[in-house]
Order: sequence, then structure tokens, then C-alpha cells
Amino acid sequence: MRTRRIRRAEAHPDRAARLPGPQRCRPRRRCHRRRAAGRAAAPQHLAVRAAHRPAHRGHRRCRRPGLAAGYLTGALGGAGVVTAAALGNPSLLFVSLFLYGAGTTSNLQARYAGADLAAPRQRARATSTVIVATTAGGIAGPLLATPAGHLATALHLPELTGLFLLSTVAFTLAALTLLIWLRPDPLLLARALPAASASDEGAPARPGPGLPVGVLVLVLSQLVMVAVMTMTPIHMHAHGFGTAASGLVIALHTGSMYLPSPLTGRLVDRFGAAVMSVVTAGTLLAAGVAAALAPGRSIVLITVALVLLGVGWNFGLVTGTAIVTDSTPLAARAKVQGLVDVAIAVAGAAGGLASGIVVATTSYPILAVLSGALAFVAAPAALVAARRSSARP
Repeated sequence: MRTRRIRRAEAHPDRAARLPGPQRCRPRRRCHRRRAAGRAAAPQHLAVRAAHRPAHRGHRRCRRPGLAAGYLTGALGGAGVVTAAALGNPSLLFVSLFLYGAGTTSNLQARYAGADLAAPRQRARATSTVIVATTAGGIAGPLLATPAGHLATALHLPELTGLFLLSTVAFTLAALTLLIWLRPDPLLLARALPAASASDEGAPARPGPGLPVGVLVLVLSQLVMVAVMTMTPIHMHAHGFGTAASGLVIALHTGSMYLPSPLTGRLVDRFGAAVMSVVTAGTLLAAGVAAALAPGRSIVLITVALVLLGVGWNFGLVTGTAIVTDSTPLAARAKVQGLVDVAIAVAGAAGGLASGIVVATTSYPILAVLSGALAFVAAPAALVAARRSSARP
């Protein structure tokens, strides 16, 4: 009887005031928390989306200016976050976080620069080398949280601004490193090399048929990963786990997103992007099923599911990047790559927004199963594209 009254009140908000306090507030508050958790993941992805536009414009002629501009914009955003926190200005904080996403943009775009001068059969391996370098920052960042907080306190700033101070310095150093030492520019050199020109003569003037598959693999991998990852801490907290437990699970998940990159690059170069697209879909499906079946009180099984999710995302990132690079003429490659990363950022924002709604209206296991099933769409698409490519003269 109590459950029916709560459901009727949720369907008709105007009747909610008639319910007793505990029945009126608790279910709705829980739903709002879950929806808010999904919405909280969206702004950073939208910021990355907005920052991709100027980044790929800078890449039309060469890589160096676009990447450096992205890092400098991220540094400006980090400094703005620190200033906003010191002044207590929410408007400046929002704008600064928006700019801060440009640093992530340059990190993503750097993986393409790693493949500019690589031979076609080694592009995935070159891409993975750049991606795995991100692991160092992903591991060092959480470890530096406490020392950075002490530094901020010593400077009479809010403690939580410490990491933004370090990020501002790191983005600035990255931009200076690119401007000083990324010479000659890899994209310009690739266009000037005789081998590249010769191989590009027979290439189509427009992107090849494999491009939509590469975009699909990248987009679905990002959407599924963000959707499940965003709601996992909420799911764990609902079953009595604390912040330390959820932080450990997310840390292991983050490591699994980047550490397998060298192996993934070798697998893509060895077996081909079509096969690895199917492996990506299967791994993400297995991760979704594992997350759905894992008991809420089993941190081990939840961790296994999140590690599988990270590995599947890594497979998708390296495989999709290789497909996009191979399917795009060199002259238009930078522009297409920038637009593809915009689609990835939009997918991440959509995943973050949708995950909270799905869990609030259904449950976390249903979200995990739906996400895994959605990822498996890439498998038949990859096989069809591979057949069409092999049938072309």
C-alpha cells in the first residue's frame, strides 16, 4: 500500500504534499541524486566538445599550434578555477571549467600526432604508445591530491584548488614543450614525405567506407564507458560502501583504460581493425553483463566488471582511431579527426546524462545490460565494412 502511494505521488507531483514526510521525500531525493550524478558528468564532455572545434582548425596546416593552443587554454581555465574558488564566484568557476576541458582535448588529439609518421601496419601501435603515456598522469594525479592541497593551503587558497594549480603548471609546460621541441611538425612532414605522397595518390578524395565504423566504435565505447562508470559509485554507496571503496574501484578502472594500450596496438596491427572491433564489442558486452550480475555487496565482482569496462574502452579507442586514420586521406585527416573527437565528446555527455535517468527510473543492472547490448552493435557493422573494403578493387 505504501509503495503504491509513493508511485502515485511520483506520477502526480501535486499529490506529493499529501503524503507523510518520510514517504514523500526519500524516494524522490534518491532519484534526484541519481539524475544529478549523471548530469554532473556532462559539463566536462561538453567543454571538450566545444574545445575540439578550434583545435582541429589549428590542425588543418600542422599539429603544433592546435595542440599548444589547447593546452594553453586548459592552463587558463585551471587558473580561472583557482581564482573563482578564492573569490567565491560560481559564474567564473563555470566558465573556467569550460575552458579547462581544452586540456583534455589536446590529450585526445595528441594520439593522432603519434600516428602521423607511422607506417600503415604500425599506426595502431604508435597511437597506443601516446595513449599509454596518459597512464602516468592518471596514476600520479590522485597521489598528488594531498600534497597539492597542502600547497594551496600554504598559499592561503582553498585546499581543493591544489590540483588545479598543478594542472595549470602542467598544461603550460606541455604547451611550451610542443612549441619548442615538436619540430619538424609531424603532420607537415608526413605530407612532404615522398612515400606518403605516393601512397596518397591512389587514395580516395573522400573518406573511405570504414570511417563510419571507426566513428561508431569510438562513440559507442565512450558512451557505454561513461554511462556505467558514472553510476557505479552511486550504486556502491547505495549498498553501504564508502568513498574509499568506490575510489579504489574507479582507480583500477582508470588504469585498465590506459595500461593495455601497447598490447592493444599490437593486436590491432596483427589481427586487423575489423577483428578487434568485434573483440571490443564482446568485451564491453561482457562488462555490462558482469556489472549487472555482480551482487551489490561484492566489491570484487564490481571491480572485475569495471576493469573489463576499461579494457573494452581501450580496445575501442585504439581500434577506432586506427580505422579513422586509415580511412581518411592525409590532406583531410586532421579535420576529420577533430570532428570525430567532437562526436566522442557528445557521446560521453549523452552517456552521463542518460545514465542517471535510466538508473532513477529502472536500476543499475538494467543500465549495465542495456549499455553492453548497445556496444555490441559495432560488431556486425565492422564485419560488413570489412567485407565491403575487401570487395573494392
